[in-house]
Amino acid sequence: MKILALLLLISTSAFAVEIGNLAPAFVLPGASGKNVSLTSLKGKVIVLEWLNHGCPFVKKHYGSNNMQTLQAEAKSKGVVWLSIISSAKGKQGHVDQAGAKADMKTHGSNAADVLIDEDGTVGKAYGAKSTPHMFVIDAKGRLAYQGAIDDKPSTEQSDVKGARNFVRDAVDSLVNGQKIMLPETKAYGCGVKYE
Repeated sequence: MKILALLLLISTSAFAVEIGNLAPAFVLPGASGKNVSLTSLKGKVIVLEWLNHGCPFVKKHYGSNNMQTLQAEAKSKGVVWLSIISSAKGKQGHVDQAGAKADMKTHGSNAADVLIDEDGTVGKAYGAKSTPHMFVIDAKGRLAYQGAIDDKPSTEQSDVKGARNFVRDAVDSLVNGQKIMLPETKAYGCGVKYE
């Protein structure tokens, strides 16, 4: 029993990425029809957003236009925003590249691309637990922020107004050469629909 508990501890902690460590590299197919490589984006600030449009927490942020506004703001500052879908085939939120492209249009996404992580390898490497689970990577390729999008863990669109947006704070700090005051928070949302 102790060995099993130790293995569980090792396996779960092995997937977590610590603040200040290099973000796990990946190459994933995108809605754009091209493969996107994280290492090719080194030198830029990058936001990773775990996405599932069937999740009510995601619906809160897209229905209120909060996510799209944040994506556009980040883009205007030279930040690359990548949404990642780790829903397995047959699970809620799963789409192929064509479906992801259609969803970008339907939901008015301003992300640079929506990436398909069907086998969940990238999601597990980052320890992505929920949708939306947010990660911000600095220009040196190191994880600078991980956690919730904001401090209002609800599905109510009205809660977006007045919420402290942790992702905006992290991006602004990095862009302005400042230290991120709150580099880690507890993500909230629907569990990522891994296989």
